Amino acid sequence: MIRDTSQQDAVLTPAPVHTIKRRALWVGGAVVLVAVTVAVLGAWSSSEHSVNESRLRIAEVTRGTLVRDAAVNGRVVAAVSPTLYSTAPSTVNLKVAAGDTVKKGAVLAELESPDLTDALKREVSTYEQLKAEVARQQILARKQKLLAQREADTAEIDRLSAQRTLERYEGVAQVGIIAKIDYQKAKDALNSAEIRARHAAQAASLEGDDVQLALKTKVNELERQRLSMANAQRRVDELTVRAPVDGFIGTLNVQNRMVVAANAPLMTLVDLSKLEVEVEVPESYVADIGLGMNAEITLPSGKATGKLSALSPEVVKNQVLARVRFDGEQPKGLRQSQRVTARLLIEERPNVVMLPRGPFVESEGGRFAYKVVDGIAVRTPVQLGATSISAVEILSGLQPGDKVVVAGTDTFNNANRVSINR
Repeated sequence: MIRDTSQQDAVLTPAPVHTIKRRALWVGGAVVLVAVTVAVLGAWSSSEHSVNESRLRIAEVTRGTLVRDAAVNGRVVAAVSPTLYSTAPSTVNLKVAAGDTVKKGAVLAELESPDLTDALKREVSTYEQLKAEVARQQILARKQKLLAQREADTAEIDRLSAQRTLERYEGVAQVGIIAKIDYQKAKDALNSAEIRARHAAQAASLEGDDVQLALKTKVNELERQRLSMANAQRRVDELTVRAPVDGFIGTLNVQNRMVVAANAPLMTLVDLSKLEVEVEVPESYVADIGLGMNAEITLPSGKATGKLSALSPEVVKNQVLARVRFDGEQPKGLRQSQRVTARLLIEERPNVVMLPRGPFVESEGGRFAYKVVDGIAVRTPVQLGATSISAVEILSGLQPGDKVVVAGTDTFNNANRVSINR
């Protein structure tokens, strides 16, 4: 039988120094464990809830430049989209169909209006009649001027004859060949001839002014009739509807051979070479926005920049319509009525204490935030300032470097202290 080695083993007694060290280690470990347990139990006992950290979003308070902006929705619209109207009651003859591409000046439709055509014919006839009357008046004016001038010339000849007779009498009156009474009659005849000549000359001048005024009146009537005829011609020309810009037919409001009233819409022409973005701005931002404000438009092909070019003066369903015009060259691939999102850059605030924006702004009404201190979310009063899409300004209550729960506070139930489990 093989014996075991029990007879060869010997029990060693540990030295007193090693025993003391081992006991000290055990006592120290127990003290640390008790302290940690007390601290954890104190934290748990002071907190009202416990939430797992994975359900929260914690951000750090920083200092930097806050870009105040507003996110809005919009759609791509044509900057130039004229609607064409009928100018008179007429019958429409369409020359295009919806979706056709047209050039500026192309005939889109022809309107048939017998009333305007007849009115033009009457105006042309009246114009031709007045034109003939003006020509006749010019002939009469020349004729009357000639008659008046003839009277003046005859009176002048009589004056010269009387003057020569008087001169002959004066030559022989000194020697007493003729009677004195004949000499006086010759003088009187000369005076009478001079008066008639002078009056005839004045009458000829007045007759010339009279016929000139009569001719001017007829010419003015002719000019007035010419304008009336031109207006009638313009209205007839407007019966031919032409494209005011390059583009395509967006909407047809009538059918071929339809009878329409005056000022009835016929069609809409869309110019796709000049597109803008029509955005819907919430009423709360209206006081802060203005024309010329920068905007950033998010398109399927990327981002583009623009400026606010128009702002509607009315509020519809708590929204205000605004137009954004692209900077520089228009992005390619845009379509009419395409939905896009935009960001209006209201202002920049440099060197502010800010925090990433989260649901805590709405859930706490902007009056409280949960600051994380040693694993405990402490409800802290804060004062918020300007807000943007991604950040919010902190006026008081927090300092740069503080950790804050920005999302997930809806489960805290407004507790003053909440433990965060890792």
